[in-house]
Amino acid sequence: MAKGEIVIDEAICKGCGYCAEFCARGCIEVPGDRVTHKGYLLPVFVNTEKCNACGICAWMCPRFAIEVYKYVEAAP
Repeated sequence: MAKGEIVIDEAICKGCGYCAEFCARGCIEVPGDRVTHKGYLLPVFVNTEKCNACGICAWMCPRFAIEVYKYVEAAP
């Protein structure tokens, strides 16, 4: 089964929250306690075990601040 991971570039993110809003699996949250030096709220990658690397979070990001990685187990 594929596992996913996302990396959010905090220097580019403006905290719009689209990534969290459109993640069907609830893998991204904007808790409100993390902010950039400019005051933008930062999203956090949570529920990592649920991520399937669908890429919707990256597609929805207007700043292209998200990289999505898909890990596939090798067949025996």
